[in-house]
Amino acid sequence: MFRGFVGCGTALVTPFRKDLSLDEETLRRLVRRQILAGINFLVPCGTTGESPTLSHEEHLRVVAITLEEAKGKVPVLAGAGGYDTRHVIEMAREAERMGADGILSVTPYYNKPTQEGLYHHFKAIASAISIPIILYNVPPRTNVNIDPATLRRLSEIENIIGVKEASGNISQITQAIQQVPEEFLVLSGDDALTLPIAAMGGRGIISVASNEIPAEMTKLAQLCLAGNFAEARAMQRKWLPLLEVNFIETNPTPVKAAMAEMGLLEPVFRLPLVPPRTENLAKIRTVLESLALLERVHVANRT
Repeated sequence: MFRGFVGCGTALVTPFRKDLSLDEETLRRLVRRQILAGINFLVPCGTTGESPTLSHEEHLRVVAITLEEAKGKVPVLAGAGGYDTRHVIEMAREAERMGADGILSVTPYYNKPTQEGLYHHFKAIASAISIPIILYNVPPRTNVNIDPATLRRLSEIENIIGVKEASGNISQITQAIQQVPEEFLVLSGDDALTLPIAAMGGRGIISVASNEIPAEMTKLAQLCLAGNFAEARAMQRKWLPLLEVNFIETNPTPVKAAMAEMGLLEPVFRLPLVPPRTENLAKIRTVLESLALLERVHVANRT
């Protein structure tokens, strides 16, 4: 088991300038902020990073900047997924050459492969690289699901070491944890399910909310891994409004809007994503105020 991907990893947002270009300076600041907060690992160019809207060169640049800023302090799990297996293999090989510690690969979307197709898709990627692969199962977004039996088959491939499970199906996730080897990493793909998945044997979270609160989400994951569920429940109750409002509209729209309110980036989205509706932005602000996250910005600006 590659323990570098245990605990809390941030599915990094990708900041853009007002002219829609990649905001490299802000990205560097965000990565440094994550590391200073004690994050366990970083995940650039996932779908939270708006990877479908990044050019091939931009995708590689985001990974490169993350690796440069991480400087080996934390592992980097680079996003490399899509519905064209040959293209995914090319991206995965480039991430490996750049020095990524592993890749996160989402299930092919739109073309809806069968379970056998899924198996051979991921097997082909694994055969093309030597670094670890974590699968990403998010059927609400891709319309295809990795069944527990297929996950068990994939877990037998040496460098497929885990799965980010965002199906939202607790029964399925329980079955998956029971069927895969003990060393296989089952990570929550839903912030609000970090605790229950850990209680069933999961090893952490690839988090959206840790873009906003990296130290707190890392602590929540570590409390769960230590079996301190009483304190973890208290933390989850406190932060649940943020975990929920982050999905008031399609991710990553709310989290980027919240980060803009916190002064962390410009509120810029690439089409087809657009800014949140006025009433939803008001709800996001209300949650940030209730959790004193806007106060942190004021304090930081004074220091």
